[in-house]
Amino acid sequence: MATYVNTDDSQGLLDSIYAAIDKGSIQTWAYDEDKDFLHDTSDGQWEGEAWLRPTVGKSALVLNVIPPTKGVSMEAYAVYHGRFIEMLLAHFDEGFSEAFATAQATGDDRIN
Repeated sequence: MATYVNTDDSQGLLDSIYAAIDKGSIQTWAYDEDKDFLHDTSDGQWEGEAWLRPTVGKSALVLNVIPPTKGVSMEAYAVYHGRFIEMLLAHFDEGFSEAFATAQATGDDRIN
């Protein structure tokens, strides 16, 4: 499962997401030193369950799953992709034309 975000400015959208997290206007997402996204809820429910690694493409921002050592559950897999798309719709609806997640892992997903 990968998330594809079709946009004319992949790098600009990615930079805007990082900036919104830094500013505090997005509170349920964070990123680590590798710039991978993690779902950061106040109760810590999804902490360490997965990461989303962004890749800037010519016409899309692509996010692939990076699992913890134990592997990633299908529930975490679904939550990460679904809630990331939800965040994009809530904060960046004018920065992309469509976003979707594949139903199965893609070649760039790192699942155990």
